[in-house]
Amino acid sequence: MHGKPRSRSWSVADAKARFSELIDSAVADGPQTITRRGRPAVVVLAAAEWARKTRRKGNLAEFLAASPLRGSGIVIARVRDRPAPIKL
Repeated sequence: MHGKPRSRSWSVADAKARFSELIDSAVADGPQTITRRGRPAVVVLAAAEWARKTRRKGNLAEFLAASPLRGSGIVIARVRDRPAPIKL
């Protein structure tokens, strides 16, 4: 598939009619955009790429420990309000 752009745009009608080709293109060439009325609506991408993009890169404690605000001396006051009563 040399010479084709990495990402291609498909109309909804083309995507429906050539769904298998759309999937093959997403796997081989990267994300594929499906348009509705000429505007981008969704992107189809290979499962492996989705897994790579959504892979967790640590936990919340590691994220907070790496924060540039850690050790800055910033003080955040907590609100000590009581919950509102529930009306039945």
